[in-house]
Amino acid sequence: MELRTEWLGRIGYAEAWDRQHALVAARAAGEVPDTLLLLEHDPVLTLGRNADPAHVIAPEALLAARGIAVHRVERGGEVTYHGPGQLVAYPIVRLADHDLLLRPFVRALELAMADVAASYGIAAGRRDGYPGSWVDADGVLPRKLGALGLRVERGVSYHGIALNVTTDLDDFSLIDPCGMSGLVVTSIARELGWEGAAARPSTESVAEAGRRYAAALGPRMADAIAVSRAAVTPAAARAG
Repeated sequence: MELRTEWLGRIGYAEAWDRQHALVAARAAGEVPDTLLLLEHDPVLTLGRNADPAHVIAPEALLAARGIAVHRVERGGEVTYHGPGQLVAYPIVRLADHDLLLRPFVRALELAMADVAASYGIAAGRRDGYPGSWVDADGVLPRKLGALGLRVERGVSYHGIALNVTTDLDDFSLIDPCGMSGLVVTSIARELGWEGAAARPSTESVAEAGRRYAAALGPRMADAIAVSRAAVTPAAARAG
């Protein structure tokens, strides 16, 4: 499948949100191809459409002093943090064009995150019942490396994943990440023990992770499409 990639660099949340909405409308109308937006956000908190605002535990005055806005958005899931050093990827995909079911699509996004982690030498994967990417998912101390939350409108996906590369993990203390008190959040930098300049938030490190994610997602999407078509074919055959 064709998946055009756009690297937006470091960008405010509202601007990227508007870009997503414009692309969803254009994709639903068949005016643009499927598109993967890759970017890094300024510090911001977002809540899913049914998220509990009580999971934002930082006082409003502290958020205001730090210039951190809070947005309620259309995706599923609870509250999450976006900020410098974090790769955000928004796939704008018209699912029906590929007979692509939602669950295999989500799985492809998660596996692509795991592929990026593996390319750095980190073993990460799924954790049943907890969307995203996890280190030591089935161990004593599971650590969340990447978050996932999607929305599908007019058959087109948007929102997506957030993978911590060199993110300042102290910022996650502003919230109960994903609505889970005590959740341990990690990053590629933390897992690899990067120190000094290498460990600080960097748009360059995010851009490199973005290249790796784009390369990983294509094959994972092809697998997801094959799984989806295999799942619907028997039903279609029986109907005939």
